[in-house]
Amino acid sequence: MNLRRTLMRMRPSSDEASERAAQARVRADERAQSAPRRAEVTLGSVFRAFWRYPSPWMISATLVTVLAFRVGLGDWRADDAYAPLVLILLFPLLEWLIHVFILHWRPRKVAGVVLDTLLARKHREHHVDPRDVPLVFIPWRALIWVIVGYNTVALIAFPRLGQALTFMVTVAVTGLVYEWTHYLIHSDYRPRSGAYKAIWRNHRLHHYKNEHYWFTVTTTASADRLLGTYPDPATVQTSPTAKNLHGTA
Repeated sequence: MNLRRTLMRMRPSSDEASERAAQARVRADERAQSAPRRAEVTLGSVFRAFWRYPSPWMISATLVTVLAFRVGLGDWRADDAYAPLVLILLFPLLEWLIHVFILHWRPRKVAGVVLDTLLARKHREHHVDPRDVPLVFIPWRALIWVIVGYNTVALIAFPRLGQALTFMVTVAVTGLVYEWTHYLIHSDYRPRSGAYKAIWRNHRLHHYKNEHYWFTVTTTASADRLLGTYPDPATVQTSPTAKNLHGTA
């Protein structure tokens, strides 16, 4: 019995073992911090990689085409700027609405037919693996219809061709900015400016914290704050479906 008590006194308690394990993890982290790091990802290398995917080229081709027509047409007037200015001002709200109601569309069955879209399916796949680079971009098959659709509507809706072309140029520019910003956030490039860090953090909270908040991509604290989806992250529980939208997988 005496030997048994002696051995039990010599055996470390579970608390002591946990403390030693925690200290070991801290030391390992410190060693990792002081170890030589892998080559830093530069903005230039990320920018070059951006052009390996189809949507930047498709949007750029559209931009160059409509810009050439706009410059060739001439007939510049002050009212050409109205629609582009409204689009730029409303873009955070439009981005929020598209993200919530189109990209986060919940598949539903109507009359025995499942209603779903390519954009929603690909976005669900994007949430499953946010680092799968091709899924970061607008699917090229859907982008064809988007480009044809908004250009056709612009040509019909505006009273003058010059106004329509100016608006089409603005849409192409904002689309390219969106694709670049979204790609940059999901790349290995780390923020250096305060403005970009806020956008980077905002979108990563959406993917890794809770998919029901932080819907804007190119701005932060804009439409999200206006529409009540910009909470203090400390008050939000981590969602079990952030990587499995709607729990459908």
